[in-house]
Amino acid sequence: MKSIKLLAASLTLLAPLAFAEVAVVVHPSNNDTLTSADISRIYLGKLKSFPGGSPVVPLDLKEGSDIRSQFVDKVLNKSESQLKAYWSKLVFSGQGQPPKVVENAEVLGLIAANPNMIGFMDAAAVDASVKVVARF
Repeated sequence: MKSIKLLAASLTLLAPLAFAEVAVVVHPSNNDTLTSADISRIYLGKLKSFPGGSPVVPLDLKEGSDIRSQFVDKVLNKSESQLKAYWSKLVFSGQGQPPKVVENAEVLGLIAANPNMIGFMDAAAVDASVKVVARF
């Protein structure tokens, strides 16, 4: 009985982590409106600039991150392995390079310092140094 209570308590504590909201963020000066299709195209290397014309530099998180897994599933409509295969094909054929991979803690600082960057993060960690353009 004690082990069941411990398991239930553990699952209750971990549940919010599994359902964290993903926020897509840009520099506060960026006034472009982005659809989920735009965001997907940026992260798949099909769109190289924001709708306003300025170049876009997407930031990615390390493979295996919960936030990244949710982003890949909800926004890119792919599994982690499908995304890896997608980028392997483009890199091998010389048709593209995947987004720059950074640590979770770096996203805020990099985007706050560069108006051309776009990234995604746990919505709970967003502050006034960036602007949220989408939530998933």
